[in-house]
Amino acid sequence: MAALWRGCGRLLARRPGAAQALTAGALMGAGDVIAQQLVEQRGLQRHHGPRTLKMMMIGFCFVGPVVGGWYKILDQLIPGTTKVVAVKKMVLDQGGFAPCFLGCFLAITGAMNGLSVKENWSKIQQDYTDALLTNYCIWPPVQIANFYFVPLKHRLAVVQCVAIIWNCYLSWKANRM
Repeated sequence: MAALWRGCGRLLARRPGAAQALTAGALMGAGDVIAQQLVEQRGLQRHHGPRTLKMMMIGFCFVGPVVGGWYKILDQLIPGTTKVVAVKKMVLDQGGFAPCFLGCFLAITGAMNGLSVKENWSKIQQDYTDALLTNYCIWPPVQIANFYFVPLKHRLAVVQCVAIIWNCYLSWKANRM
């Protein structure tokens, strides 16, 4: 068994995009489990497994690749790790990327939940502003620290660890009907 884990570790080390996607998927799933069990207090009998799987798929297929790719682009646009550079990256991340990413996340979640285009648009209009304002309460200080202290290859993992709480909130917000 230890040999299997070492082999997986070597494979993921050679494929950082796959590692980022797997990490994002697992942590999106964890955020949904926390949302269902602690926030919504569903209990194990009423836990909605397909919802958790959907959130994991969004993490695997959307969050991991998109956020991981964004950090690479951001490092090319604004190279360096000084305090001023970290603030510039945070401003671009929170002013440009976060609003677009959040809208896409809500749209994807609505589509995966089977909402019609009209229902999905209505849900986005209902949830987007509150989710974006909550985003601005959490992410700017996290991102400044992330851009200043954390090497590029570890940024998504750091963000995803903090994001367990954020994912819990997003899962609750996106799946509330």
